[in-house]
Amino acid sequence: MTPGVRKFALTVHLTCSVGWMGAVVAYLALGVAAAASPDTQTVRGAWMAMDVIGWWAILPLSVAALLTGLVMSLGTHWGVFRHYWVLFSLALTILCSVVLVRHMPTVSAMARLAQTADGADLRALGGDLFHPAVGLLVLLAITVLNVCKPAGITPYGWRKQREPGNGPPRSAARATAATGAEARQPAQA
Repeated sequence: MTPGVRKFALTVHLTCSVGWMGAVVAYLALGVAAAASPDTQTVRGAWMAMDVIGWWAILPLSVAALLTGLVMSLGTHWGVFRHYWVLFSLALTILCSVVLVRHMPTVSAMARLAQTADGADLRALGGDLFHPAVGLLVLLAITVLNVCKPAGITPYGWRKQREPGNGPPRSAARATAATGAEARQPAQA
């Protein structure tokens, strides 16, 4: 991937990922409003809005973040299977997306019920707090993994790194050069 394409792909990936977290925060706020409000119109509106945000914002952004993350890992030296943090990020992203796809029909059913329910039945619906709260924590964990990039190369990564022409990533080579480690090594004739 050329530097310009990589920066563009990274920008799209970050935009989708941050948008996904923002949409989950908005969904969670609506869930809190539905759970805490004594006003039936607020509860009804919150469930209808959660249905719309789930299908039209959270789900598309989760798929986009997953796909752009795959593009980033396949198009850079990180790879998909070379580093544990990439594997964990991918697995957690897939898990979040699968749980989201399975949970959204329930949200839609609750939103339909909220449209017809009245009074105590409507207030008894409460809000959807567990799924978005846990989902937000998992998304934050993915973000920490992607920012910190903890050490840990998979066995596949070790094999790929030992293949001719697959030396350390450029950033590691620059760090070595910056410390002068290469200058201290004897020159080979």
